[in-house]
Amino acid sequence: MNAQTVLAAALGNAPAALDWAPLRPDVAIAPVYRAADGGFTAAYLRYAPGARVPAHEHVGHELILVLEGAQSDPRGRYPAGSLVVNPPGSRHHVWSDEGCLVLIVWERPVRFLEDPAAVDRPGEQP
Repeated sequence: MNAQTVLAAALGNAPAALDWAPLRPDVAIAPVYRAADGGFTAAYLRYAPGARVPAHEHVGHELILVLEGAQSDPRGRYPAGSLVVNPPGSRHHVWSDEGCLVLIVWERPVRFLEDPAAVDRPGEQP
């Protein structure tokens, strides 16, 4: 996935032709772009109502654009239209009470602080 990637109308909703796969329980991922070195990654994440992502640390910047529903972390609730930027070194856990769709960009994979068995998944590192 090293060629230019263009998603027309990416802010409205996830394009229908994406390949969705499980990322965590009740969270699906549809990769959009991944750098050859495994660093910079862009993807859609779809959270089912009540889905949670355990505590993790950001090794690089993370940008989250909430497209539908709302996503929460200990610092607040982010409804559709919110852009969240988590800088390197920041830590949090994430959940969505009502479910949500986000477009996410990781500069580097995140490091999970819980569930050390989570390896070799997009956006994660052991």
